[in-house]
Amino acid sequence: MEINSITKKLLFNTVRVDTELMDGSQGSGTAFIFSWGKPAQTFVVTNRHLVENVRRGGLVFTHGKKGQPLIGQRFQLNIEDFSHAWFMHPDPEVDIAVVSMRPLEQAARGQRVELYYHAIDAQMLPDASALRAFDALEEVLFIGYPSGVWDQVNLMPIMRRGTTATPMALDFEGRQEFLIDAAVYPGSSGSPVFIYQPQGLRPSLPGDRKLFFAGVVAEVFYREEANQLVSTPVPANNQPWVMGSEMIDLGLVIKAAAVISAIEAYLWHAPSPSTNRTSI
Repeated sequence: MEINSITKKLLFNTVRVDTELMDGSQGSGTAFIFSWGKPAQTFVVTNRHLVENVRRGGLVFTHGKKGQPLIGQRFQLNIEDFSHAWFMHPDPEVDIAVVSMRPLEQAARGQRVELYYHAIDAQMLPDASALRAFDALEEVLFIGYPSGVWDQVNLMPIMRRGTTATPMALDFEGRQEFLIDAAVYPGSSGSPVFIYQPQGLRPSLPGDRKLFFAGVVAEVFYREEANQLVSTPVPANNQPWVMGSEMIDLGLVIKAAAVISAIEAYLWHAPSPSTNRTSI
């Protein structure tokens, strides 16, 4: 497959996260690669709740060769003491965690492995004028591993579509969040969400397509009992209790600005190399 379009590149934004919890149970979720700053620095981003209280975990990448993907060739970075490898957003109410790609790539190079990925560039965040231009209802695209489902042979994530359920220009319940009307399931934790505008003034021209990085899937809404709606962090796919409840296809997305603030806090605190322990 030739990586020659925006949406094909999106397939390589995400990283599958396989985890083992303290009780020995296993799960999976989603992380993604994000690039920010000048000079650009690259990070893996996911939800805080996905990496807390995890004994060990692994990040699954595709092998690369001379800047091209080797489709289906898997490389997994296993990280002992997984939780401590991540920097949590300083606000405990913001469900974002980041880790620098630098030690991960160093570990891969130590195994003579080239990692293939496409980072989401910070320039893809909507600016103030773009936010004003968004309608109350916009099409969204999000990518991840819902219920642990993925193309295991080709190492491809699952792309899903939906719409905004609350306006992007507003902060839902006064927080930097918004809702999407989409099928969000366990394993979707940490999925990047994009505002996708495929039709411009001249829809026949691919250059008119617009894609904005909007945020990160964090919570799902479900009906616990009659007339009672509950929101909860999207669990790893090893927690079936949510699946037994009535899903109402509403997901909560943390706005992309929270990713920037987490990275800024990480750089300000300048964590020591010991906080980025990796073993393969």
